[in-house]
Amino acid sequence: MTSASHEKVAFLGMGIMGAAMAANLAKAGFKVNVWNRTANNTGIEQATKAGCTKFGTIAEAVKDCQLIFSCVSDVKDVEEVLTGPQGVMEAATAGSIVIDTSTIGPEAAKKIGSLLAKKQIHFIDAPVSGGDIGAQNGTLTFMVGASAADFEKAHAAFKAMGKTIQLCGPIGAGQALKLCNQILCAVNMVAVTESILLAQKFELDPKLVPEVLGTGAGGSWALANLGPRINNADFAPAFMLKHMLKDLRLVHEEVEASNLSLPGMQLATIMFEQAADNSSESNGTQAMILGYKN
Repeated sequence: MTSASHEKVAFLGMGIMGAAMAANLAKAGFKVNVWNRTANNTGIEQATKAGCTKFGTIAEAVKDCQLIFSCVSDVKDVEEVLTGPQGVMEAATAGSIVIDTSTIGPEAAKKIGSLLAKKQIHFIDAPVSGGDIGAQNGTLTFMVGASAADFEKAHAAFKAMGKTIQLCGPIGAGQALKLCNQILCAVNMVAVTESILLAQKFELDPKLVPEVLGTGAGGSWALANLGPRINNADFAPAFMLKHMLKDLRLVHEEVEASNLSLPGMQLATIMFEQAADNSSESNGTQAMILGYKN
């Protein structure tokens, strides 16, 4: 593998996560081409300030790139960008590696990997966890589904953006573990929200919940990072409600044909839906507390 300073990569999707990830690649010395469906947004500005070069089409962005990252919203968006008309499959060089960091579920990842393979394009599914803070600080967790050879070729780029990079198995395995992660995140948000509500009922200072309980057995990433945002009525997204609802939909789709019952996931879904009804789907997941208000 060439050194980062000589490696040209593409990054498609300049949302909250993608822009910060692309910026960290550039800071690590990679030559980063970026593209976004909306030509001018704050993400594009963030990435270009960090040294990335923006392009108006996917074909221009991926030209001569051996690593091509994508981070977009839902399954249909990933399919459009990677395998649709004027997408990556039509423009990427044979032998290049496409790395999708979105959450799309294992079946969609396997389908996309199979389509790309017909053009001799390799595929890695590498969903992430860590929110906007992890993306900005380069401390994301990557759950990777790939061949060992492709994983090794992409490892230096992963290290520029994340702290924990785990090969979970073949294509689809990263997505499978990410859905397990989303259950932890979703159900944990129920616990964080309800513990803050109970503290309010007891007329305690709600700041005590993250500050004190966060040091004990009930501590979690959500409590430490989102608990203070709840207390400050700050619902700016680290991870949007609408994206969590999409991820829980994927979990439901994966288990609906089985006998597996996940009542905690179902409860969390109801509370996120109520929060979205009472606010905006673009709020962060900490806005779950709005779902408890009449």
